[in-house]
Amino acid sequence: MGLAYAAVLLVAGGCMALLDARWGLVLWRDRRRSLVVLVTGILFFLLWDIIAIALGFYHRGDSEAMSGLMLAPELPVEELAFITFLCYVTLVLHGLMGLAAARVGNIRRSSR
Repeated sequence: MGLAYAAVLLVAGGCMALLDARWGLVLWRDRRRSLVVLVTGILFFLLWDIIAIALGFYHRGDSEAMSGLMLAPELPVEELAFITFLCYVTLVLHGLMGLAAARVGNIRRSSR
């Protein structure tokens, strides 16, 4: 049961990757730029977490669903998985909104 949370995040991330691949939204559109944006977001939120931990705002949760593996004191490996998923899902949603806006724009132009 110790890896359940990370497994759920990985499965959800895999679903996002399938959407991304199917519609060419992020990594399948511009891999280099997308990876730069993704890594920048991950580093930003990791820094955010490290500062919050240092200030005493965040503490490691105690759950049987977590692996117990730590990246640093009070920073479980699942946090990195969550931050990665959060950043990736945001990019995929941004890509979906851009695709939807482009299609609505095409429909409006063709109906004139």
